[in-house]
Amino acid sequence: MLNGLFDIDNRLDYLTENGDMLPRLKELVPWEKFRSDLEVIYDHERKSNAGRRPFDVVMMFKILILQSLYNLSDDEMEYQIMDRLSFMRFLDMALDSRVPDAKTIWLFRSKLEEHKLIRKLFDKFNAFLAVSGFVAKKGQIVDATIVRVPTQRNTRDENKAIKEGNPPVENWSDAKKRQKDTDARWVQKNGKNYYGYKNHVEADVNYKIIRDYKVTDASVHDSNVFEELLDESNTSRDVYADSAYRSAKSETNLKEGRFRAHLQRKGCKGHPLTSWEKQGNRTRARTRSRIEHIFGAMTQRAGNLILRSIGISRAEVKLELRNIAYNMERFCFLMRQTA
Repeated sequence: MLNGLFDIDNRLDYLTENGDMLPRLKELVPWEKFRSDLEVIYDHERKSNAGRRPFDVVMMFKILILQSLYNLSDDEMEYQIMDRLSFMRFLDMALDSRVPDAKTIWLFRSKLEEHKLIRKLFDKFNAFLAVSGFVAKKGQIVDATIVRVPTQRNTRDENKAIKEGNPPVENWSDAKKRQKDTDARWVQKNGKNYYGYKNHVEADVNYKIIRDYKVTDASVHDSNVFEELLDESNTSRDVYADSAYRSAKSETNLKEGRFRAHLQRKGCKGHPLTSWEKQGNRTRARTRSRIEHIFGAMTQRAGNLILRSIGISRAEVKLELRNIAYNMERFCFLMRQTA
């Protein structure tokens, strides 16, 4: 069947009218601001002018943002670019455009990791947000979310050695080493066991924008990275967090840092919460729960976040990209609200 002259344009118009957010993301995010940092990836002398030129660095970065938003593997990403008109429009591709394959996408992300660019890109976009008027206001909230990875089938002795920091790699074949994640850890939450990493984030109360983050294995207690995430530039000294962050030490440190602590209380056996303390929890929860909206937004489109990478370095890159992607999506929402 032959396509009409305007069939594709009509289809894209329909997608836009029915909630496709990618046109706003394409238009509002200053993608060219990232070019100078990204070009270091190809900053080397070519041995010859033969062969195809590398893909545009900004387009490749946009592909990684898309991949993070929809939680796609490299192979799925290659297929979806081929298949989805909305993705092609976002990437300024035509039907006959050359599409990066899964290996090219993987290699570009590895280069970002090698040059340690993600944090720099995150900070650059957050600086743009501040200049655009979205400065951190009304206090800050700190929380962490567990991100699972495929469970490792290790022996008891192997697990013990890995936990002690001495994985028995000399007994593993090269193929087995490539499939073994010796950085991820188990953690129990609400009676359930999870294996993977934690994405610790700090967001401002007013705009629900992630201002800082840290990636650790899942066994690291939330309170261990509490103070290092706090934002001195927030216009308010109020700090909100759940009961996992509450301790005499953390309250003392917050007071010494001239922060006002709003930390949830937790009862224990023989010492249940009083009605006054329960009321205080409810009052604080109205603000603290705003960070749950962030984690909810991260999984709304992508489904449950499960990392397919091996090792904490690659997990960090994936989660850093997810944090940037969330902030970009949030920025587009805020701009639409203020329009």
